[in-house]
Amino acid sequence: MKPRDFIISQIEHRETKPVPYTFNYEDVVGKKLDEYYGSNDWSKTIKNYMQTCITIDTLQEVSISDVYAKDGFGSIWRKDRRPWHLEHPVLAKATFKGYRFPSTSQFTEPIHMNKEEAITKIENNSDVFHVIGMGWGIFEQTWRMRGFENTLMDVIVETEFYKELLDKITELYIEMVKACEEIPADAFLFGDDWGDQRGVIIGPNRWRELIKPCWGKIYKEVHKQGKYVMSHSCGSIADILDDAIEIGLDVYESVQPEAAGMNPYVIKKKWGDKITFWGCLGSQSIIPFGTPDEIRDEIQKLCSEVGKGGGFIISPAKPLQPETSTENAAAILEAFNNQ
Repeated sequence: MKPRDFIISQIEHRETKPVPYTFNYEDVVGKKLDEYYGSNDWSKTIKNYMQTCITIDTLQEVSISDVYAKDGFGSIWRKDRRPWHLEHPVLAKATFKGYRFPSTSQFTEPIHMNKEEAITKIENNSDVFHVIGMGWGIFEQTWRMRGFENTLMDVIVETEFYKELLDKITELYIEMVKACEEIPADAFLFGDDWGDQRGVIIGPNRWRELIKPCWGKIYKEVHKQGKYVMSHSCGSIADILDDAIEIGLDVYESVQPEAAGMNPYVIKKKWGDKITFWGCLGSQSIIPFGTPDEIRDEIQKLCSEVGKGGGFIISPAKPLQPETSTENAAAILEAFNNQ
């Protein structure tokens, strides 16, 4: 089997051995592993199951100084803080008066310009599963334009304005997806943080009313192209997993086991025959606080139990962070490779 076959088998709920994995890490972790192994040859052992053939720029940030950048919608961001820091949302008030929404061509033209390069990339490495990356999702884009606190108020007291904002962003995203129709990738990978550690940020009922119909339209367009839908969300989305599956989510990425209701062994039993889980190795628990042996045991258990019957791609829930011990990072990679 080729690497691509392993991913497709898992999505189609056919068990594989080994379970495919992704191994992402911050740069400082890579440098630590170079020192640990005495060279960077360890990086050549990482199995390349998936590859991003094109990344759609949904932000289009342009630097306006050493500190500040303006995104394609007009909001101002600070670049000298981690993580991102919104300095001035473009829509300070819940109104479109005086504001011109970005043109579709502003976001689709770069896709057309890079389309042939993406196609060539796929043709030159047809053994791997190819993904079209499209980060910063609909909910996230609303608070990029309004500010996070304003958005939380909009969903309750400015609902009609908020629905109009969602509709405009959804229409734009659908056009970006359509612009990728000729790229023979296997999947789209979206990102939209619906959850925090406790549950759905705006609550499951408001998510169903406001966010679900928008993503349903986008997922439908992806499936029309014969591609899989993969999406990232942080936190706990157990309350809306049934809904996400209903509108066509094929692969859910991140799966933070520490978040409420997201124990991978529990959600596998409840939804494992309907969706593929990607992640599940705890970035807030076993990775920073476990021993290398505990990490190896947990990886073996995840592959055996969550991987049963397919529907699983194992990965740290988050890219390995700078504070990850070198021994633990090495244990993860070696356990992934030695299944």
